[in-house]
Amino acid sequence: MTNTTEWITRSVSRLRSGASSTDKAPKASKPAADKQVADGAATKVPAPRSTHERLQATLRRGNESLSPRALRRLLADLQDVVAPQVSELEGGRRAQVVAGWYGQAEPEERRDMWLLLCEQFAPDATRFQSARQRYEAAAGTADEGQAEISLRRALVSPRTRLMQRFAVFPEGMRFLVDLRAELLPQLKSDKRLVALDADLEHLFTTWFDVAFLELRRLSWDSPASLIEKLIKYEAVHDIRSWADLKNRLDSDRRCYGFFHPRLPNEPLIFVEVALVDRISSSITPLLDEAAAPADLKKATTAIFYSISNTQPGLRGVSFGDSLIKHVVETLTAEFPRLRTFATLSPIPGFRGWLGKNAGAMLERLDEKRRTELGRAVGAEPPQSAHLLAAADKALELDARSPVRQMLMECAAYYLGRELQDGKPVDAVARFHLGNGARVERINWAGDPSAKGMKQSFGLMVNYLYDLKRIDKHRNLLAQGKVPVSGDIDSLCRGG
Repeated sequence: MTNTTEWITRSVSRLRSGASSTDKAPKASKPAADKQVADGAATKVPAPRSTHERLQATLRRGNESLSPRALRRLLADLQDVVAPQVSELEGGRRAQVVAGWYGQAEPEERRDMWLLLCEQFAPDATRFQSARQRYEAAAGTADEGQAEISLRRALVSPRTRLMQRFAVFPEGMRFLVDLRAELLPQLKSDKRLVALDADLEHLFTTWFDVAFLELRRLSWDSPASLIEKLIKYEAVHDIRSWADLKNRLDSDRRCYGFFHPRLPNEPLIFVEVALVDRISSSITPLLDEAAAPADLKKATTAIFYSISNTQPGLRGVSFGDSLIKHVVETLTAEFPRLRTFATLSPIPGFRGWLGKNAGAMLERLDEKRRTELGRAVGAEPPQSAHLLAAADKALELDARSPVRQMLMECAAYYLGRELQDGKPVDAVARFHLGNGARVERINWAGDPSAKGMKQSFGLMVNYLYDLKRIDKHRNLLAQGKVPVSGDIDSLCRGG
């Protein structure tokens, strides 16, 4: 058997030569490209060739990246990774070599590898059809169980086994997560890639199951490299300085993250918590670096004010529900006085939604309300543009302003009534309500920052996790009913 070191050296050389300049297609000059565009109206652009066609060809065509010869080399190396006679360990070593090539490859060369994975490592359709027929014939008989096993095995694609080999070497999990992060934005433009994405998502759902994750507290005493990750990945309220970060890790705060053993220094998701004596209505005091720490002896409420996913490649893998449950259990053990668990959340989709639906919301007003609003915005009858222009000055509006009342009602309608496929259209609402929370209160000027104004005219919302009613709230949402404290109208009285 060939010595492993020699094999790796030879493979690296071979893979690099496959991506060498001699195999790359010459780039068209700009005038030539412009001419192709000009002629496009008269010439139909041919459909891209499948890897099956390209592997049989001699020359590349059009914008194809790897030449047929280089494509065949790459396919051979991928097949070597998953060869049946190769051990898991050796397969992992071979996968590492391919990953090394991938790291040096151009974006279009990486795309060619994705296409190979999709088209050359698909399930055997004939084997699947045969297994399905046997399963259907065995239904209700003593052979049904064995037939089901055969059907399940027929559904496992060589692509799945190949991805499992990539997960063997130390940085393999990182490689796969990053590969999917790069792949995801391309799915809409190239449907051929969806099979690879589906396999990766399925594997990640298993590999990153909560049973394999560790909940870890992040504090000011954590390694600097880990603390820096909080700054990098914070997605809700940007961390402005080290003083800001220290405030979020002070004695009256807690920060927890989920970690995976194969990504030991990367939080997959983390949550920032403030321990206070009531449900917070504004983010400003929570982010006030000069504020003294709250008295933990009086703390009765845990406010989840920021939850950030850190790995785009793990999209579709749900951590939030388990994270919140684990954090609640951990906090309750440390602070038995805590009774209330709520969020102070942004409403990121509200401004965009109102921009499209302001007219429909105005039509819902009775004549008296429409007249009052028209006087407030200086136009009778008020139109969408008038309402939106007045909303841009939301922070200047007093408590009795018809514009303020209208914005609150629109936000309540958006959170409590606007659904798509039975789920809230707002991403943050979909997350928390899907985890069993309810809409508790809408807060005026909850986030007066530029980002808060851009997202929702400064409005924020509290979602309440009533631990005794989480299942009830989920059932309501499954019926297309958003769980709300009181009714939709009562939400408008918050803040």
